[in-house]
Amino acid sequence: MKIERRGPGKGATNVKMTYYCTTYSSPLGPVTLASDGEALVGLWLQGQKSVSDAASTELEQRDGLPVFQEGKDWLEAYFAGERPDASQLALAPAGSPFRQAVWRMLREIPYGATTTYGEIARKMAALTGKPGMAAQAVGGAVGHNPISLIIPCHRVMARDGVIREHAFGPGVQRAMLEAEGVPFTPDGRVDLARCRWDGR
Repeated sequence: MKIERRGPGKGATNVKMTYYCTTYSSPLGPVTLASDGEALVGLWLQGQKSVSDAASTELEQRDGLPVFQEGKDWLEAYFAGERPDASQLALAPAGSPFRQAVWRMLREIPYGATTTYGEIARKMAALTGKPGMAAQAVGGAVGHNPISLIIPCHRVMARDGVIREHAFGPGVQRAMLEAEGVPFTPDGRVDLARCRWDGR
């Protein structure tokens, strides 16, 4: 499907984009992968509130793309309880420079570890040389992650460890974290004291 998009700025021209998709059957239900033909631009679960540009378009089924096979191999290893390396996957999430920086940091959070919006904000402030940064700004970037699982936004939460309403739908974020071995307290909070990522 050809999609016309108007680029930013005065006098910008229409740019035609083509997006492709394939589906992977996961323990959490069908997973859709979207690509521009060379890199993954989106990945979302059935029923998820996807924010990928590709999700709002009519996608052309193209199961044989090499990037899709690489993505499916990664998902196969992930759901098998392994710790697949995503650094070699071709990813092209669309977003502002700030969101791109947050998403790069999310990719550093290891399997089975978690962190908070506030921690990410502090790291981003240090990275950019700013005296501080609001956790809400980071929350906006995390919430607009277009490539779920591979860019692990499910490993970020509020500082109290409570899992609130998430784009994945009820219970899905907890299921993913439990599958990674993330511990929970008796009252259902993530036990951040036992699985907090220190950024190293």
